[in-house]
Amino acid sequence: MSSMVGESIPAGTGHITCDLHSSTVVFSKLSSSYPLKLLSPRVSEHGVAIVYMLSYGGGLVGGDRMQLVVEVGKECKLILLSQGSTKVFKTRASDRASTRLRRSSPQPSSPSLQAVTTQSMQVTIDPDSALFLLPDPVTCFRSASYTQVQTFHLARSASIVLLDWVTSGRRSMGEDWDFLRYYSVNEVFVEGRRVARDVLLLDNSSLDTQPASCSSGPSRTSLRTLKDRLAPYSCYAMLFLYGPQTHGVVTDLQAKYRSISIFKRTVPERFLWSLSPVDDGKGTVIRAAGVDTEDVKNWFKEALKGLEAVVGIDEYRKVFL
Repeated sequence: MSSMVGESIPAGTGHITCDLHSSTVVFSKLSSSYPLKLLSPRVSEHGVAIVYMLSYGGGLVGGDRMQLVVEVGKECKLILLSQGSTKVFKTRASDRASTRLRRSSPQPSSPSLQAVTTQSMQVTIDPDSALFLLPDPVTCFRSASYTQVQTFHLARSASIVLLDWVTSGRRSMGEDWDFLRYYSVNEVFVEGRRVARDVLLLDNSSLDTQPASCSSGPSRTSLRTLKDRLAPYSCYAMLFLYGPQTHGVVTDLQAKYRSISIFKRTVPERFLWSLSPVDDGKGTVIRAAGVDTEDVKNWFKEALKGLEAVVGIDEYRKVFL
């Protein structure tokens, strides 16, 4: 559903507002503009709605800027998904030369100069409601530069399941952590109090800004690429869970984590994961890494299966396809 006739909204922006009427989630606003597209299929589960976040042309290019506002009304359960990974193509012109404008700050400078692809999301979750943000991973192509900032404001009795993950790129095309820069920030507030802030910066741009010879530091040839540092894994993920509607899943994950045996290995595991409590145990953070993206995907699909009791079996089957 796009914006209503006569309504003008800036390019790349979207707005989702949903409320519960009887047992049906109704969208009072579901609008978007190119290159963002929002679609909501009909679902049978009471109190649950699904929205797919899509991009025209199958991906985003350098300079694209996406802004999404989401408002989840009282007692609603909203599942936000994507159809396939979020593909980020390389910056437009002079992408290598533009990286010389970068400085040491993790925040990007002018997007117009660097042709950075940016996405931002502002979310409000009302009492007794829940957001399940479970998109496919971000896949940055060679020379791409991507920045993502997502902020979530929860009422005290609200819940959230937030998955943020990134792949190494198009491995079938010989691309393995060959993008320029990936920067992702997730902040979660409950009743105005920040309970979590997660930042991930993956930066290859220093390889372009380092001079051929430098008397005060290591030579250019000694700098380690992202591939060197992140191998052998091709997918990294962060999962954040908070609120009463996540308790069943968290209890299962805690039991599974306690059963893990830790011992020294001669070769890396194909899949690794960890669990950490946050905000005095009210929230939980899962971090995972896999040699293949499918390893990570299949693990999360099984680990979050307890959500079937929350959103419905048929609705959960639409996740991790």
